[in-house]
Amino acid sequence: MSATEAINHGELEKDIGTVPQNGGGAPMQPQMSAEEHQVARAAARFGYGPLAHVNDAEASLPAFGGEFQPGLYKPVEGRKFGNPAPLGLCAFALTTFVLSAINMGTKDIGEPNIVIALAFGYGGLVQLLAGMWEMAVGNTFGATALSSYGGFWLSFAIVLTPGGFEIEDKLLAASPAKFYNSFGLFLMGWFIFTTIMLVCTLKSTVAFFLLFFFLDLTFLLLGVAYLQQGADGAPNANVQKAGGLFGLLAAFAAWYNALAGIADTSNSFFIIPVAHFPWSATGKIRRGKSD
Repeated sequence: MSATEAINHGELEKDIGTVPQNGGGAPMQPQMSAEEHQVARAAARFGYGPLAHVNDAEASLPAFGGEFQPGLYKPVEGRKFGNPAPLGLCAFALTTFVLSAINMGTKDIGEPNIVIALAFGYGGLVQLLAGMWEMAVGNTFGATALSSYGGFWLSFAIVLTPGGFEIEDKLLAASPAKFYNSFGLFLMGWFIFTTIMLVCTLKSTVAFFLLFFFLDLTFLLLGVAYLQQGADGAPNANVQKAGGLFGLLAAFAAWYNALAGIADTSNSFFIIPVAHFPWSATGKIRRGKSD
């Protein structure tokens, strides 16, 4: 073996110990599980925490929320780009957090004007760029999701920008109900899109699935709040607050997945668990039901 492989092999043996031999010369059952042994080998080889869950025989990574990829992903070796998912997730999380806090009536702010800046600069532009970089690394799901939600924040900001396209002003001048109904349809369209994305996460991780599940409920509740106005003719306040609550959960789920993609052995003392579904490929391996 090469010098580098010898060093990595030595470090691995120091971490997990050698596997004892039985009388016939065959290796005995190791103290750690096969999955843990595989992870330890990959960690020693790549030194890249969450993405060290690599099967050397398959040369692919299991589904992982921090990579914004519900299916099997490419190995770390030979990649020319970093992982753009945490950047897009953080851009989405912060913008969603602020808007959701306002929807819940925090500090009686009422109007989401402050979100316009975030929607243009961070949730919109930065997330759109992250989505394009996902396309460059070959992640179709990540590119579709991040670019689309970047477009959502840009269009959201365009609608609410005072003196811009005057979309909100003209609809409100005609009738407040026309603006609320139009905005409700806008949100329901994003609910449909998010449902499609949610279906594609059913074989990934719990952390990844929960992000889209909370976001799906957020769009649904906010859409209903705008389509079914209250007695005062404004969006239904209780349903809007419920949408804001699930929006906060979606924001923290996005931050959690982002942290899972950032934290590795070079910058963290621990690795963020993402909880693979039992029916996923990794879940089956852990239950000993996979070939």
